[in-house]
Amino acid sequence: MQSDTRDNGKNNEKDNDMDKPGEKEPFRTSIGGQALIEGIMMLGPKKQAIAVRTADGIKTTTEELRPLRDKYPVLGLPFIRGVVSFGSSMMRGVRALMYSANVSAADDGEKKDNESGTSMADKLTIALGATLGIALSVGLFMLLPTFLAGWAGQFTDSRILKNLTEGALRIVIFVAYIGLTSRVPDMRRVWMYHGAEHKTIFCYERGLALTVENVREMPRRHPRCGTSFMFLVMLVSILVFSTVSWNGVLMRMALRLVLLPVVVGISYELVKWAGRNDNIITRIISAPGKAMQGLTTKEPDDDMIETAIEALQLVLPEKRGEDEW
Repeated sequence: MQSDTRDNGKNNEKDNDMDKPGEKEPFRTSIGGQALIEGIMMLGPKKQAIAVRTADGIKTTTEELRPLRDKYPVLGLPFIRGVVSFGSSMMRGVRALMYSANVSAADDGEKKDNESGTSMADKLTIALGATLGIALSVGLFMLLPTFLAGWAGQFTDSRILKNLTEGALRIVIFVAYIGLTSRVPDMRRVWMYHGAEHKTIFCYERGLALTVENVREMPRRHPRCGTSFMFLVMLVSILVFSTVSWNGVLMRMALRLVLLPVVVGISYELVKWAGRNDNIITRIISAPGKAMQGLTTKEPDDDMIETAIEALQLVLPEKRGEDEW
């Protein structure tokens, strides 16, 4: 596919999550994706595909997936599968991000990209920052609030109040972090690709032909987004961490790390359930994360939509239903 330089110039905010009529019954797919540097990764039931926009068109790469649960069925059990999926997604995401950075950097060398104004060094820095972000996210969103909330012990002996304080700090730090990064111009393009990913998956789930015109009309907030998952982790952590005692800052921080897999496992099951059902409870569960997607997704241009379509088509199963969520 050759590069398309069309620009719709509208960038309209189609954020109402009202279902639009499709040609078939709604279909919930397990296919998910991740926005990269000038590209998108899509993860299907059997394949992973990466599509990166370059000056010459769209460069793609695919690989067969060999889930650990196929070799070790116990890893596919409820709660355990969430931890395995989270760890696997993090590793794949970092590799995909580094790949997109290398492709994008090789495409323009040290020259400034005409559209994003990003040099090779800038793009590699972004990729490195995302890699370090794994450690940063654990420290910033899990351990720092615990450390700060330790001061609450000077004013109250209530375990409930202490854990609510810690949970509130965790959410505030998370929202502030997302809000600040969304103001960075280079990150805005990543969020635009994120929007393209969601809109393309919505189009596929609704049974419509995967065309730029159809995808453009889709909403960009999806209940199974990683942003929704992360926000749910923040909420679930308040409940789980409330079950442990409040003994010393270092002990509390250690317990948070030990209980993190429990939080991730529960959050994954809630997201999975919410993704399969549509009722008042699932809407309440999904609402905070979908609201946060107002910051982490932006309206994409047509080139970005074409890139998302290319990535999705590469991972579609041969038989409809094999990717059912």
